Amino acid sequence: MSSTTKPNVIFILTDDQGYGDLSCLGNPVLHTPNLDQLYNESVRCTDFHVAPVCTPTRGELLTGRDALYNGASFVCMGRSLLHPDLPTMADIFADNDYYTGHFGKWHLGDNYPYRPQDRGFQETIHHPSWGITSAADYFGNDYFDDHYRHGDQIKQYQGYCTDIWFEEAMNWINRCQNQPFLAYIATNAPHGPLWVPDQYRDPYRNQVKANEASFFGMIANIDQNLGRLDQYLHQNGLHENTILIFMTDNGTASGENVFNADMRGKKSSLYEGGHRVPFFIRWPDGNIRDGRDVEGLTRGTDLLPTLIDLCELNLPDGLTFDGLSLADSLQTGQPVSTERVSVIQFGHPNEGIWGYTAEDQAAVMWQNWRLVNGHELYNVNIDPGQNNDLSTEHPDIVSQLHDHYQAWWDGVGQNLSHYHPLTIGTANENPMRLCSCDWAWVYADNQSNIRGCVMDSGTWHVEVAKEGLYSLTLRRWPQESELGISTPAPVMQGVDGLWPEGKALPVASAWLQAGNVEQHQPVVSDATQVTFETELKTGATTFKS
Repeated sequence: MSSTTKPNVIFILTDDQGYGDLSCLGNPVLHTPNLDQLYNESVRCTDFHVAPVCTPTRGELLTGRDALYNGASFVCMGRSLLHPDLPTMADIFADNDYYTGHFGKWHLGDNYPYRPQDRGFQETIHHPSWGITSAADYFGNDYFDDHYRHGDQIKQYQGYCTDIWFEEAMNWINRCQNQPFLAYIATNAPHGPLWVPDQYRDPYRNQVKANEASFFGMIANIDQNLGRLDQYLHQNGLHENTILIFMTDNGTASGENVFNADMRGKKSSLYEGGHRVPFFIRWPDGNIRDGRDVEGLTRGTDLLPTLIDLCELNLPDGLTFDGLSLADSLQTGQPVSTERVSVIQFGHPNEGIWGYTAEDQAAVMWQNWRLVNGHELYNVNIDPGQNNDLSTEHPDIVSQLHDHYQAWWDGVGQNLSHYHPLTIGTANENPMRLCSCDWAWVYADNQSNIRGCVMDSGTWHVEVAKEGLYSLTLRRWPQESELGISTPAPVMQGVDGLWPEGKALPVASAWLQAGNVEQHQPVVSDATQVTFETELKTGATTFKS
């Protein structure tokens, strides 16, 4: 195997690992020798920011557009779907004769037209929703020897999840021959549940709390896989002409009490610890190497326009980005503009209403200044912990940043009330399996919601592509579980953890509303499902159950 004229791209994105969760950035407990080596060989963006939670970050990385514009503004409840008309990174690379592969986490839609194979990836091996054991995941998965989605099929793989993502990526690269490739490796680790082989957790057991030891063990396993990948690139002549990127999707979820680089906040926070993350990029043939730093404000939305310039890709007419190309800064050391102002905002709960996005629930960034929630002002250069609110001392800066935010907010406002529908009635996905994680306004995304029995109903927004008679089947538990509607799910004893027994629920009847037509059916004691039939016309409608 030899390198191609155009550079290959490998983009590694880890889940819930924060800025301080690497030894090269100061963590006094965690040992990450391969990430440390990549740090020493890379150009590093030292003030790099993403969204404070995973789906908005992923959508911004793949489209170069802000989350409130691209539609993927929250982690569930119908808000995790990218606008179907927006080209993704994979679409653009595929249109420029790259092979495109995705391995691991997606979290931008589990149904047509939002799946990775619908959005430009020619090869995909992934789990659905936020992670393994989510409500949408294959029943009984526990990170070991799991069933994952390989394109349109479900297949069982042997081994630990992170090992599989890297191994399958390398197997796929082997098949790319001399064609340039884009490999997107998005690990679900170290997102919880914190399940990992003992050999990775054991070195930390006596240094930190149990959950932190497991969290660090998951990162140690990622680090080992990065080392395997780097060795593979060297052995196959791919090291010099491959752009290798490592970053994380939001602030730490579990490591903040050990080390958080003096920052305030963690995952989901608008303070610095929620959205400032590591960003390393290495391309020896492209003069992106040797352990240099790029200072200045940079964003996840910058990744796609940067890669387009580095790889000299052609673009569709009229395509624009919210991010900026960093190609010159990475290759020549040209400073990032000090006049850049950038907004971080995602859809999150307001006054108890999940998924609602409120004005001013944002962080506005300019140089070292941070305007948080519309009224708190911090200088993170002298106050990285954001403890000293300077809004009364600098009303001019508050006004300047708020004016910028208001103009930005006015530009995305038309997207905030719109749901992107799931498209039914096509050959692209038939049958289609819908999950409560895509219910609008109801949070039913986790195993605890399902086993604990959330007593609620929700709405799916759908687009009917073909008029006709549709069969709609309701289940309480996934089909592969073979459990009855009223039956409690048994305790799930995994290799490294468990889920408790689900609740028994004496269900007497089921109801479904498709559009304005509501139907009811009795549920017999041993039923695993209830099936309704209904005529649907083309166009937008809703399902409620």
